[in-house]
Amino acid sequence: MDTTTPAASTPAVPDDSAAAEAPARTGFDTKIAVLLRDDLLPWQRLNVTSFLVSGIAAALPELIGEPYADADGTPYLPMFRQPVLVFEGSKEMITLAHGRVLSRNLPRSVFTSDLFATGNDQDNRAAVRAVPRDQLDIVGLALHGPRNAVDRVVKGARMHP
Repeated sequence: MDTTTPAASTPAVPDDSAAAEAPARTGFDTKIAVLLRDDLLPWQRLNVTSFLVSGIAAALPELIGEPYADADGTPYLPMFRQPVLVFEGSKEMITLAHGRVLSRNLPRSVFTSDLFATGNDQDNRAAVRAVPRDQLDIVGLALHGPRNAVDRVVKGARMHP
């Protein structure tokens, strides 16, 4: 019987032996998309994208893969198991996409221009709640769903450069 224990400084590394044997999946039946308004500043695009995809991740934990580890055994957090496609469009395009995502009842997160002036989650939620749906000044929208449904929602938008 082995009575040795691993050194305290050795991090626990997930067993990837099964994952190593499974073939890599390159095609997905679903899609994660972010649609940004084309008049955002670069820092706003990054900020909005980060907030939007956090909503998708929180609502749909099945989209999250396994934890990562480097060759030295340093653990890293898991990420989405599939790509996130980022699109851009005009204010009118965002409004159209918002109506489409609602009509298809797809999981979605929203970022309005009012959120640039808030500093915490409670104020963010209050800012969205204060405005009727058809009057929201949406600067970003994220969604997840079957590929064809997501494609229909973002139809007319262009891939982010």
